[in-house]
Amino acid sequence: MINFERDKDITSFTTFGIPVKAAIFAEYANERELLAISRSPEWLENDVLHIGGGSNLLFLHDFDGLILHSGIRGIKRYEKDDDTVFVIAGAAEPWCEFVDWCVAQGLAGLENLAGIPGEVGASAVQNVGAYGVEAGELIHSVECFDTHTRRTVTLSREECRFGYRDSMFKREGCNRYYVLRVSFKLHPSDVASNTTYGPLHRLEETLGHIPSPAEVLAEVKRIRDSKLPDPALIGSAGSFFKNPVIGKFHFNELSSILAEEGLEIPHYPQPDGNVKLAAGWMIEQAGLKGHSIGGAQVYPKQCLVITNRGDASASDVARLADFVADSVQSRFGIRLEREVNYIDTSFTFRMLGSGTSKGVPEIGCKCQVCTSSDARDKRMRCSALITTAGMNILIDPSPDFRQQALEAGIRSLDAILITHSHFDHIGGLEDLRPLIGEHDVPVFVREDVADDLRRRLYYLFRDDRPLYPGAAPLDLHVISDAPFTIGPLTVEPINVLHGKKPIFGYRIGEFAYITDAKRIEEEEREKLHDLRLLVVNALRDRDHFAHFTVAEALELIAEVKPEHAVLTHFNHDIGLHKDISLRLPENVEPGYDGLQITL
Repeated sequence: MINFERDKDITSFTTFGIPVKAAIFAEYANERELLAISRSPEWLENDVLHIGGGSNLLFLHDFDGLILHSGIRGIKRYEKDDDTVFVIAGAAEPWCEFVDWCVAQGLAGLENLAGIPGEVGASAVQNVGAYGVEAGELIHSVECFDTHTRRTVTLSREECRFGYRDSMFKREGCNRYYVLRVSFKLHPSDVASNTTYGPLHRLEETLGHIPSPAEVLAEVKRIRDSKLPDPALIGSAGSFFKNPVIGKFHFNELSSILAEEGLEIPHYPQPDGNVKLAAGWMIEQAGLKGHSIGGAQVYPKQCLVITNRGDASASDVARLADFVADSVQSRFGIRLEREVNYIDTSFTFRMLGSGTSKGVPEIGCKCQVCTSSDARDKRMRCSALITTAGMNILIDPSPDFRQQALEAGIRSLDAILITHSHFDHIGGLEDLRPLIGEHDVPVFVREDVADDLRRRLYYLFRDDRPLYPGAAPLDLHVISDAPFTIGPLTVEPINVLHGKKPIFGYRIGEFAYITDAKRIEEEEREKLHDLRLLVVNALRDRDHFAHFTVAEALELIAEVKPEHAVLTHFNHDIGLHKDISLRLPENVEPGYDGLQITL
């Protein structure tokens, strides 16, 4: 019998120590119990989040759904030959204790990763790393529960696609695969595997010999204790930001600028020709050592860490993190990327632009709409911003996106959804550069849109790298009409016809966005039921060959019955905003640039 706990305090399952509750909580001891949970109403009727030791999480609010935690423990050792030992550990094993166990067994490989908080399962998800070693280098395979098939599967190291603080589990595998056990490939040795990292190389010089795994483990713990707060005493999530990796051209340019100030940024050349920078040094040089907002503080001993001084709220931490990222960007022109995952079930929609391809006012027109003094009658081309789960997701970068981003105060983007390749929906792609930094941002598109973009914007989407200096690093993801994931979110494409042209709308949870539609087949309309918010195009009252009229949009709304609907993609024939509002049903409103709705 599974014990579902209600209104559960889960503060102890995080390392920040900021009070947080879950509407429902359950822990499972084996695959059989997890399978039973996956068939329960608590699973089927709620948002579900699987957590480990919470060492990389910041809950922005109480979690209105089901939190799952693995209770699978146990460590087994298998000798393959004299040089290879496989060690399999349950996902709930504390990572620090697991590394200690391996070193005590005379096994080398993991000693550089000593002292890292969290659980074994998270080592695969986060690809934890420290002192020149990453867990993914030593993982042989990962045993998972596949929530789509409800079967246990084993993924190879290659299938996990480990990257710097990254893995498949954080991308397309997020919320699909729950780690049950992790298998590591280690080797018996009385000599440490990697002492190339600065402090460990100096240890070798001090000792006069290559240190043993136990000596490296002790030194790593000593260094960590001197620089990093003990989560049992001071709440934190360890390193809050990733060390940025930039192109060689960008690095040389930055180095020249800093040299004029007599500064040299700590840097580490990468095998692919890029350069990794020290984020902690950048934060300190930006003058933020010890800086506080509310109860959150940049840790004075290691500026890469944000701590809870005892009374911090999640908002304090998030505001301080934004301030740090903004300050570093102002100082160095580099946007830091969070390593900590924000957990937030709230959902905010912002209408960046509500106009059709010509915008409103139309150039040269003197009608009452185009000359209106009402700001709601000034309509830039269609774009929308979704903010949820700590991510900013842009739908359609219109040609007006630069101005839209400035007015909305957008500082970063995590993903981009494109409905189709008409210029009024993609013309702002070049304007994304300041919001992306050096890391590839996924752009999700239909196959025909991908072909158009590669042809029309070759310099942004060519397959050979590196791109020319300054080009936004956009990563095209060709999607079908099957659901896909962005982080913890499931996105469902909706097939609609823009005249005779097939394009996509998108559904995310209880929200759907459709623009440039003239017809939606019955099967696709089914995807629009049970919505809290539907945003749909309504060009004007007169018929148009490629767009819904107001009457056609209202007919769709009446059929699928969302709690609330917003009309968009207007031209000047629609009339004044104040007049449109008076003739719409109670649960329908005309959109306008800057409209914001939180679910």
